[in-house]
Amino acid sequence: MMPSTTPSGPVAGFTFAATAAGIRRSGRPDLAMIYSKVPARCAGVFTTNRIKAAPLQLTEPRIAAGRCQAILVNSGNANACTGEQGLNDARSCSRLAAESLGIAEELMAISSTGVIGAPLPMECFEKHIPLLARSLEPGAEQAVAQAIMTTDSFPKLAKIRGAVDGIGYGLFAVAKGAGMIHPNMATMLGFVLTDALVHPDLLRESLRRAVDRSFNIITVDGDTSTNDMVLLLANGAAGNREIAPGTPEGERFVNELTGILLELAKMIVRDGEGATKLVRIYVAGAASAADARKAAQSVATSSLVKTAFFGEDANWGRIIAAVGYSGAEIEADRVEIRFDHVPVVQRGISTGKELEARATDVLKQAEFTVAIDLGLGSASADYYTSDLTFDYVKINADYRT
Repeated sequence: MMPSTTPSGPVAGFTFAATAAGIRRSGRPDLAMIYSKVPARCAGVFTTNRIKAAPLQLTEPRIAAGRCQAILVNSGNANACTGEQGLNDARSCSRLAAESLGIAEELMAISSTGVIGAPLPMECFEKHIPLLARSLEPGAEQAVAQAIMTTDSFPKLAKIRGAVDGIGYGLFAVAKGAGMIHPNMATMLGFVLTDALVHPDLLRESLRRAVDRSFNIITVDGDTSTNDMVLLLANGAAGNREIAPGTPEGERFVNELTGILLELAKMIVRDGEGATKLVRIYVAGAASAADARKAAQSVATSSLVKTAFFGEDANWGRIIAAVGYSGAEIEADRVEIRFDHVPVVQRGISTGKELEARATDVLKQAEFTVAIDLGLGSASADYYTSDLTFDYVKINADYRT
């Protein structure tokens, strides 16, 4: 099954709301709510940054308990590095949202994204959280996707359908992210909803595996933020037999989840701040899976490689250098490099100016693959990256203004 990036409706049992609460000076939508009509089983993956924003400090232990019914998320302010006041503000938002929805506070997840270091404008939340709770509806998921955007240029949504014993269920996901994107989570938020009944162990396992094969194989600029989280909620409204780990249905669920998260991950790279290209780095022939991933990540995160992509310069020397310092096992005279299907390096040396000129034409495309064969084994890995452009510097030079 292929993901759809234009979902026509949400999964059963979930409702949505979004508004312009005045958190952002631009007047854009900046506050959103996702609600399950019944408490949902849940799992989460959070930033590896040692500095965690107040919403994560509040939400992470709640998700670890395995139950969640609602998510409150804002853009325009990260509520990070705001001390005890930030924690108190996050708790106040949580308490007000839970009261407005008539649910237990421990079933609330709180998430924020935006500028670090500024206190939340609490009057915006106090006024608009109750209004959000009263305006929840099944068809407002697009509004939520828009409300969580920061420097994103377009909303990011995907959905897919599966079935167990003929009983259909849906998987729907929404994400934001464009800059400060790096493996082991990035400056991104992702919320995944399903009406399937899924065993708690499978929820945790599937999210870990899916994130590792999607959001953890992308990079835009090598930065990792303080607020990143991906939450997966399963409310069982579809009425299917429970999907258990170690079953064919469980493996299908993992693959379906991976499919929609990878689709969102590619959208994030495609939308990288100022980016003009989406580039797949594919490393094959590595001695181990770890070596394949090291080499792919090294190429994908190299600023020199990324600027060459922007300049549409088939500068394979930068690529082979990045492979060489990656820490992976390398034998130079075995390395081969292709831009799509055009070989530029064979046995560690150039294939000549004519093929390099053909490779330059490949780099003029909006999307292409750099394939690197190390010639040492059978392990492989993918990474997705963007080019590094003038606009990236402009966007981030005046982000706070």
